[in-house]
Amino acid sequence: MSTRKASTGEEPRIESRAQLIAPLEGGAKPPADWRIGTEHEKLVFKTEDHRAPSYDEDGGIRDILLQMQEFGWQPVEENGKVIAMAGADGTVSLEPAGQLELSGAPLLDLHGTCAETGRHLQQVKAVGEKCGVGFLGLGMWPDKTRDVLPIMPKGRYEIMLRHMPRVGSLGLDMMLRTCTIQVNLDYCSEANMAKKFRVGLALQPLATALFANSPFTEGKPNGFLSYRSHIWSDTDPHRTGMLPFVFEDGFGYERYVDYMLDVPMYFVFREGRYIDAAGQSFRDFMRGELPALPGELPTESDWIDHLSTAFPEVRLKSFLEMRGADGGPWNRICALPALWVGLLYDQTALDAAWDLVKDWSMEEREALRDAVPKLALDAPIPGGGTLRDLARVALPIARGGLSARARLNEAGDNETGFLEPLEEIVESGKVPAQRLLDKFHGQWGGDITRVYEESF
Repeated sequence: MSTRKASTGEEPRIESRAQLIAPLEGGAKPPADWRIGTEHEKLVFKTEDHRAPSYDEDGGIRDILLQMQEFGWQPVEENGKVIAMAGADGTVSLEPAGQLELSGAPLLDLHGTCAETGRHLQQVKAVGEKCGVGFLGLGMWPDKTRDVLPIMPKGRYEIMLRHMPRVGSLGLDMMLRTCTIQVNLDYCSEANMAKKFRVGLALQPLATALFANSPFTEGKPNGFLSYRSHIWSDTDPHRTGMLPFVFEDGFGYERYVDYMLDVPMYFVFREGRYIDAAGQSFRDFMRGELPALPGELPTESDWIDHLSTAFPEVRLKSFLEMRGADGGPWNRICALPALWVGLLYDQTALDAAWDLVKDWSMEEREALRDAVPKLALDAPIPGGGTLRDLARVALPIARGGLSARARLNEAGDNETGFLEPLEEIVESGKVPAQRLLDKFHGQWGGDITRVYEESF
């Protein structure tokens, strides 16, 4: 989730729709300037007993963050508490129960993405040895109940933790027990954004299937391959889902603004603190009628904050976020941006990817999204066959897109090699969760603590 920094100086107040559209419109860049931003979260555990460390304890989350200063990272504070570390490779931040996230810098190619990921993992491993912690690459805590997990000192989390049980039964699980990998991508125009948004939404179940990696809850198989994905189905219907309006004729920036105006607010950030506005309306805010701040109009930063509080399968800010994948170990992190860059950053590949899904009805898209958490690659697709069959077509399209980009490293290799972990999954027919279940029922003998051997 976003790490908010206090603004400096007086900000312009929002008084028109044009100001709401501006950050979305302003995100458009020529293809030569398109970048790749990769975010990945990790579960943090004490190596001595596998518990989740608290913020304040010796060797806890605060100490882990501060130890990153050894590698040039600088603290970001909220109310005197370190909540993130900023550096050349982006931001290292803490999620609600102490999950550790790298929000990577926007980079030109996948070679840079993978180098950044490698640097980060080397750094956190070194810090982990000092603090007595390890890191798990999974989509969800495999053995922890919510009540044993710590809460991090971040104002927006306090508000969200209070609000989540009012709107869904699994929102607290989303906050406290899950981890993801996400990819942030650019667009060159409103039409280009709309097409990428549609392809991203329609094919998000494919990413969910390929990265499905959360088959355990509280020490036992939960009947799902991506329980993390299932959790989103009962988190908050006002701010999640497949966004049917994206597939309607004429979809563009204005329609997304309308959607966001109908997403209930969480908070307003003023003078370094979060003010609870959960369930209140940004439309009322625009009229100076927000109960949390009566008579006050929103600033541009308030709108940027609000854009970060919707959680659909694909999210639009000044870039597009692909949000469907479970967390995973380091050797699969780079495969997710490879999939989406290959499909969306080359026009021929984008057109071919759209051809795969353009005739699906909204009901068919929703049905596929609903089937994936349990079935992964075995989920049926519109027109017959399974997601595995679709993957056998989509991955070569992505490979062709990466090849056409012709971004080479010093050894002369292009970016297509980053797809190999996904191609191996499709060839075997087994997603990561199925391999974990095989171990649980086989060599682990039902002992879930063996999963800690699967750490980064």
